[in-house]
Amino acid sequence: MTEPGLFEREAVVVAQPKRSRWRGYTGPALAVSTVQGTPLARVTHTDDTHCVLRQTSGEFIVGIEQFGPVEFRFTDAADREVGTAGAPGLVKARQLSLRTERGRRLLLTRPGLLESAWQLTETDPEGDPAPNMLGRVTVSTVDRWLGLQQYVVEMDPRLDVSERRTVVASVICLHLLRRPPGTSTAPA
Repeated sequence: MTEPGLFEREAVVVAQPKRSRWRGYTGPALAVSTVQGTPLARVTHTDDTHCVLRQTSGEFIVGIEQFGPVEFRFTDAADREVGTAGAPGLVKARQLSLRTERGRRLLLTRPGLLESAWQLTETDPEGDPAPNMLGRVTVSTVDRWLGLQQYVVEMDPRLDVSERRTVVASVICLHLLRRPPGTSTAPA
């Protein structure tokens, strides 16, 4: 029996890898793993506006390009657009608007400024009292001294592989909004 691929799983963890408090860190910016901790992929920055999600074998999965403070474009290995994410306001936005490769619109919304969980829906939870929940992203700090962040991404089985790719890429964007490359690990 083969293990499901990264985007065939209903839950993955996107996290800043643990590192020494005393030595410089040169590893990946983020790691993607199973909930049990098995490594699946890693994110590396190519410059301040581009990063790449690669399988642990090094195979390209998706590129992420940032335009301005809150607009992102996702590309495949042939540089074709396979999704987007953006926020309507400034960096401290409470909602990311996603568009998948097939044009499906999804929203990743934090219900309140102090909430640690973001809801994945098709409609705005503020305008729809009972939105159809398609997933959740729970943010936590795994090392308070260094401020390392972890995002547990839970996705509904109704989401297809391309939609899951957009959701995982958008969680990477969420981290980039909170922790731009080249800044400290403390939350924005």
